Amino acid sequence: MSKSSGKIWPYAIGASIIFVFSACVATIIITNKMPVEKSDTYMMGYHEADAKANDILKAAIDFNKKYKVEYITDAFEAQNYVIKYKVSDINSNPVNNAKIKVVVTRPDNHKHDQELNQHSTENGVYTFESIKLPQEGRWDIMAKVSVEDAQRFYNIKTDTRSKEVVEY
Repeated sequence: MSKSSGKIWPYAIGASIIFVFSACVATIIITNKMPVEKSDTYMMGYHEADAKANDILKAAIDFNKKYKVEYITDAFEAQNYVIKYKVSDINSNPVNNAKIKVVVTRPDNHKHDQELNQHSTENGVYTFESIKLPQEGRWDIMAKVSVEDAQRFYNIKTDTRSKEVVEY
């Protein structure tokens, strides 16, 4: 039997270090080219949302003690989509003086965001103008509801391909 001189190990270790370092550099270069969408939960940047988290939760609790908000849209469709919210007080009396701002957005891309401010109000039901979504798929519907000094964020996750709606 012949014994190797052991000169291969330093080369193998050096090649491994160079390979790992190259993989790290390639990962950094590739990820820097990928688009990163900033979170806009609560219609603000995530730094601001984190800083105001306790205030947002307290405001939602206070709002829920006085008012109810219901998402009553029939079906979520990409064409001629009409958003409806029903706002009532805790005794189920309609509230017609609420201010509602709605943003329809895709969770992975904000270039298709649509902000809705124009609505009609009848008996506590706020109906927003018909919109056309540029593509099928998952969408987030974020609403900021303000009545007098109370406010609440009401966020919906939905999909044009299914009828399932989830509030978060």
